Amino acid sequence: MTGSIAGPFLVALAMSLGLVPIARAIAVRRGFVAMPRDDRWHRRHNVAKSGGIAIAVSLYACVSIFHVGLPILVLATTSALMFGVGLVDDFISLKPATKLIAQIALASVLLAFDFRLNWLQSVTLDTILTLCWVVAMTNAFNLLDNMDGLCGGVSLIVGASLLIGLLPGASAESFAQARFLAMLLGAIAGFLVYNIHPASIFMGDSGALLIGFSLAAVTLSTGRSSVGRSDILSIVAPPLLVLLIPIFDATLVTLSRWFFGRRASQGGRDHTSHRLVAIGLSERRAVALLWLLASIGGGLGVGLDYFSHAWSAAAALAFVLAMALFAVYLARIRVYDEGEIGERKGAITPLVVEFMYKRRVAEVLLDCCLVALCYYLAYRLRFENPSEFAANFDMFYRTFPIVVAAQMVAFFAVGIYRGVWRHFGMIDSLNVARGVFFGAVAPQLVIMYVRYFHFFPYSRTVFAIYGVLLLIAVTLSRASFRLVGEFVQRQRRSGTRIVIYGAGDGGGLVIRELLRRSGGDIRIVGFIDDDPRKASIRVQGYPVLGGYSALTVLVNASSIDSVVISSRNLSKERLNNLQTLCSTSGVGLSRLRIDLLSIVKAEADSESDDLRQPSRPASIHSIKG
Repeated sequence: MTGSIAGPFLVALAMSLGLVPIARAIAVRRGFVAMPRDDRWHRRHNVAKSGGIAIAVSLYACVSIFHVGLPILVLATTSALMFGVGLVDDFISLKPATKLIAQIALASVLLAFDFRLNWLQSVTLDTILTLCWVVAMTNAFNLLDNMDGLCGGVSLIVGASLLIGLLPGASAESFAQARFLAMLLGAIAGFLVYNIHPASIFMGDSGALLIGFSLAAVTLSTGRSSVGRSDILSIVAPPLLVLLIPIFDATLVTLSRWFFGRRASQGGRDHTSHRLVAIGLSERRAVALLWLLASIGGGLGVGLDYFSHAWSAAAALAFVLAMALFAVYLARIRVYDEGEIGERKGAITPLVVEFMYKRRVAEVLLDCCLVALCYYLAYRLRFENPSEFAANFDMFYRTFPIVVAAQMVAFFAVGIYRGVWRHFGMIDSLNVARGVFFGAVAPQLVIMYVRYFHFFPYSRTVFAIYGVLLLIAVTLSRASFRLVGEFVQRQRRSGTRIVIYGAGDGGGLVIRELLRRSGGDIRIVGFIDDDPRKASIRVQGYPVLGGYSALTVLVNASSIDSVVISSRNLSKERLNNLQTLCSTSGVGLSRLRIDLLSIVKAEADSESDDLRQPSRPASIHSIKG
């Protein structure tokens, strides 16, 4: 069976490798190229957009060579028509409504031949869901085609994961779908060789629509089958996890454009990949990160079919929660200029804006999910044997609502929901530990009281494991914004290069203020401190480079752009020397100022909406020579 899959893949790969350069040369000669545009990421030069043609020719040549059956003939025909729609769009730029009608029509053809998801027992609802699924996935891959190698690489990962899911115990229909999928993957792989950054050819809408429609169609099955509640996880979760990155990007782009009053069909540089580049990653690293996330999603989707549902489902839920946090972080990154959103700012009603910034509801929901996940994992770790877990599941079921209620009340009581994630620190982590402790002890007291009237056993070890897991999970979720922000800051290779003079407590305030006000367009080189005992150590992850002499070397070598003084005890003579050194070399010089009277107000503002401008107890002011 593997050989029957490998043959079509290799033939399609060889054909694609040969056809892509030919298609590129013809496209350049005929002027069939993508030109640089301000609203698109591509700004280098004219690039051929005929990659989709090479993919389609390779695919359908293999389909004719390897003689597919009737079910695949339907899939191949509809996907070919979708390729035609994309090709016309590449030439004359169809209206979004026209493309949508074509997608609905071709998805309806699949339904007419009884291709459907079979996720719901209701035939009507399942038909509507199938139609939406095919159309949504087709557009998701089209949106994902926004950076060199991204759509092609993710398509390969998604297709490989679907292929692995189709092969074990495959029926004649599934095996035929697997062969078609292998041909498509071979054609994509050959194209991807020429599409890696810097790309010499694009796939265009013809390639993206062909790939998205084909992968969506492969997830469908013919016939009608009733889905029981016990089968929902194994049937619905794998394709959602495998296709999570296209879904993630399409959802993020659609919602962000809607909130900013932009059409979802309107082009822009607001995709997941663009936001990753905006925070300092190179284009290659941004694409590689999304490939990695797609691989994790694909692995978890396959794992639900091959491994224990108990552990696979827990890992999948943890990954989905992590991706939700990732989406929140990316959504905060500024990608629109004031001029771009000023015209349509009225499209966002005040009510919607207020709701967008009510983070507390989202925090509570996230914590509920974390409590449920950690409590379930605690039982799984305590009772590793499946039969032992089954014997104690009633205990889990009966105590679960008590644990969730007690934990959420404990979190509220200790003030977990009064902090701001981007300012999460050691004191906040101790507060989380208090909340977890009270949340783990209180249920046991309730259970002991209930046992006095109605005896049932429970395990104290479970609560100990639960407390450790929840402490880690909540701390990581709260610290995620700060951890990611600082990691990105250290990885940044561009932006204003800044050295902080003074590695004490003021230095930490400077870092916090710089990151808050810069929008990420800075690169902190390190600290300068005259105390020789601090030489070669690291403060908040940044190195202490030495004393004043080290600063002199950096300034004279043009290795920095600005100096920020955090020390309050700097002598007047040293300050004068700094002013002279910096003004001579054209290096900026600023100083941290702290307003103690505004600290209390800042604490109050930190609990309010981000929509309001919080008070700033610390600020940085330029020093003029």
